Formats: sequence, structure tokens, C-alpha cells
Amino acid sequence: MASIYCCKECGTNLNLRSTYLFPPDFYFEAGNKGTLSFAMIDDTKFNFEKEDKFRPFFETLDYWGIQRNRTKMKCKSCGKLVGYVYDDGPPLTESPGQFHMGPSQVIPRCPRYRFKIKALTISSET
Repeated sequence: MASIYCCKECGTNLNLRSTYLFPPDFYFEAGNKGTLSFAMIDDTKFNFEKEDKFRPFFETLDYWGIQRNRTKMKCKSCGKLVGYVYDDGPPLTESPGQFHMGPSQVIPRCPRYRFKIKALTISSET
């Protein structure tokens, strides 16, 4: 059974597929609370706006990050902010990471499309 994800503001179908949805307990460095994260989306349904902020974040207990880049995703129909694109998805390589301590920012990552649940209307397809 598939779900239909629509913009809560204008009701436009965002063409998000449940097959590309990450499990709710999947770990991401930028968190996952109150959001749905997809591995792939239909780019024609969104406008993208780069955002470059200097905000500290914890990758591990011993590592302090200095910068996080993200991209705003806005509904193409109404312009409402529905989520962000982060670069903290699964690693693109099988590398053990810096000093063999797991993936870090130097290892290229898949993009993660993170949608705010309160910006979406979710219904079941019959």
C-alpha cells in the first residue's frame, strides 16, 4: 500500500514514493525527529534555494563540526517551505573513514531529502 504526499498549503501532489523513504530509526547526523527522509525525489515539483550557515553540530562525541550546508526545498506551486536537502545520507564509498573511526564529513555522502511532517498531507492510495 503506497502513500500520497501532498503540500499542506496548496494540496499539490509532490510525487514522493514510499519506496525511497528511509526507515524512521535510520541514523542521520542532522537528526530525523518530526520529519520524513527520502533518498530520491522528483525535482520538477520543487524549487531549490542554497543555504550556507555556520552552525556547530556533533558527528560523534569526539568530533565537532564547523559548517553545515543545506538546500531549502519549496513547493513549486505555492512557494511554501516543505523541507531541506542535507548531505548526511549513506556514504557513497565503502571507506572505513578517517582513522578507521567511521564515516565523517570528508567522505562523500548521498543527498537526503528531509521533509517536515507538518508541511505535508499524507493519505493512503487505494
